[in-house]
Amino acid sequence: MAEDDIHYASVVIKSNKQPKSEAKKEEESVYTEVKVKKEPAQAIKEEETISKVQVDKEPAQGKAAGRFGLYGQLAGCFGILSAILLLIIIGICVYFATVQESTANELNQLKSNQRILQREIHNLTNLNNKLSSDYTNLTTASAALKNTITTLAAENHNLTLLNEELKKDRKNLSDIIEHMEKTGNELNVSRAQWSVDAYCPRKADRKCNSCQEGWKSNFSSCYAYNDHESSNWRNWEGAREDCRTKISDLIVVANEKEKEYLKDISPAIKGITGYWIGLRAVNGTWRWIDGSDLINQTWIQQQPAIDGHCVTTLTNKGWKSVRCNETRAWICEKKALTL
Repeated sequence: MAEDDIHYASVVIKSNKQPKSEAKKEEESVYTEVKVKKEPAQAIKEEETISKVQVDKEPAQGKAAGRFGLYGQLAGCFGILSAILLLIIIGICVYFATVQESTANELNQLKSNQRILQREIHNLTNLNNKLSSDYTNLTTASAALKNTITTLAAENHNLTLLNEELKKDRKNLSDIIEHMEKTGNELNVSRAQWSVDAYCPRKADRKCNSCQEGWKSNFSSCYAYNDHESSNWRNWEGAREDCRTKISDLIVVANEKEKEYLKDISPAIKGITGYWIGLRAVNGTWRWIDGSDLINQTWIQQQPAIDGHCVTTLTNKGWKSVRCNETRAWICEKKALTL
């Protein structure tokens, strides 16, 4: 680029807003380098027309008024900015206070919800434990029930078999009973004949007696005392069983007359110390074998009825309470034959 292609222009501008330190300066020069490619003749002409433009300064009083107006505007702007900033700060404080209160409320609500959830979790845990326990119990009960069902099924099977066996036994028993009925009829005829022969001996002058031979007749009854040797004595139950084999039982005394007669048939012979009669202690009461209670307690000399004790009698010795398991002689009684 040729040097004559560069042209310079100078412009001086006066400003009313300059600071005091710069007030003395009458002008500022601003130079701008402009690169213009023009014709040489035109360039020469423009160089001649370049001049400095100077703006005269305003009076000092006008400058001061301008400065105060500028300060007032700046103060107003600053006040507005301060008010706006204060409002912004207040808004921010209110916003944060609202947010903080809302946050506190939400936090309290969350804490409350947390406590509720914890209680529900605790309740659900207890319920789960209870359900687990119930399930275990039900499982155990189910297993026990299955075992019971199995046992019952086995027992039912056994009962079915037993029922079949009982049916067979019933049929066999029916056959036996039928056979026994036939045989019994024959036996009854023979027994009747034996009874007749026992009460009516076969003699030339055949006569019938109310009691069999060896039995004493009195008070519509037949009596027999057993005076075996001591080695053949029996306890109370054994003595009663012997009487039953003779279609009789141990003697039951009905009244005072029979009691007096008992003395005659209970002799003190062969070392006998007493004869069993049909009286024993049952639940603290003296009771006869026919189920009646002893009415006159003087007959036993007011001796207490101790369970396990039975009564013996002996001529001139009266009645005595003795242990039923001791051995004694005994007296049997049965109804006399009515002719």
